[in-house]
Amino acid sequence: MQSAPLPRHIAIIMDGNGRWAAARGLPRALGHKAGVDSVREAVSGCAEMGIEVLTLYSFSTENWLRPKEEVNELMNLLSYALKRETLKLDEQNIRLKAIGRRNGLPAAVRRELEISIERLSKNTGLCLNLALNYGSRQEITDAVNQLLASGAKNITQEDIARNLYTAGLPDPDLVIRTSGEMRVSNFLLWQIAYAELYITPVFWPDFRREHLLKAIEEFQRRERRFGGVEAKT
Repeated sequence: MQSAPLPRHIAIIMDGNGRWAAARGLPRALGHKAGVDSVREAVSGCAEMGIEVLTLYSFSTENWLRPKEEVNELMNLLSYALKRETLKLDEQNIRLKAIGRRNGLPAAVRRELEISIERLSKNTGLCLNLALNYGSRQEITDAVNQLLASGAKNITQEDIARNLYTAGLPDPDLVIRTSGEMRVSNFLLWQIAYAELYITPVFWPDFRREHLLKAIEEFQRRERRFGGVEAKT
């Protein structure tokens, strides 16, 4: 690692579970299960390095279009992972947040999520931010509608930012996408306006701490100008 500043907020598009499973002749569900180990690696790595926020694109609004059986497996896996991992997260001083239209999630998932968020609410370390039933266009729409309902007339960028699901969190500095795909898939479109993008061909179930470190090292080598001439930290 270089002495250059670390990203305050890392966001990850966790892609490639299905292709990882298909390459091994396995059901897609086993790819999703294998991805839980990668989540654990990324979370622990960020916590130990002192990263402030890690946002994981866990389930998009578009993911409901997948086969019903796969969606049910994903929801069951999420409930199980929350129940299993919360104690470990607590030991690591990690707090939990969730963004997205949570009322659209199954009741069992919402219940486990609420239990975990409450259990970890007093922690002061890494904020693990799960994007669940999340879509960025929907988020921006919700923010604008909330402002209109409050009677706002001349809406500013600051007004919108204060009404996004991520209000109170720094915008991502680094976005990592696994599996080599070159798109952002309706993820944090407002917040990543000036984020650095890092694409790796590694499928998510194979993503480990060394891949996280490589992404951060690449981030530290880049000059961030934010539309200006001189690089800014």
